[in-house]
Amino acid sequence: MKPETLNFFDKVYAVAKLIPYGRVTNYGAIANYLGAARSARMVGYALNGSVVKNVPAHRVVNRKGLLTGKHHFEGTNLMQQLLESEGIIVKDNQVQDFDKVFWDPSESLEDFQH
Repeated sequence: MKPETLNFFDKVYAVAKLIPYGRVTNYGAIANYLGAARSARMVGYALNGSVVKNVPAHRVVNRKGLLTGKHHFEGTNLMQQLLESEGIIVKDNQVQDFDKVFWDPSESLEDFQH
């Protein structure tokens, strides 16, 4: 991988580590915050390899609140179990009351990308 890709991954990890307990965000919101609005998939790729980096990737879902990354967690329902342990209700692989638990880094964090 190119160094700039690794740097982007590190930025994704840094933002994901700031997602508050009991809240979720989505791939696009992280990409947008990092100034790479069209890189939601790249955020997903970064999070696929984040297990060893102590990143709460279970708090990142798709734009509709679906647990699209759940197959990257050990066990059948680990992502859902982790979210539910934080008080987030998940039904049919979708976060319920998504608007209420959604955390937008662009509205919550000062810009640290430059």
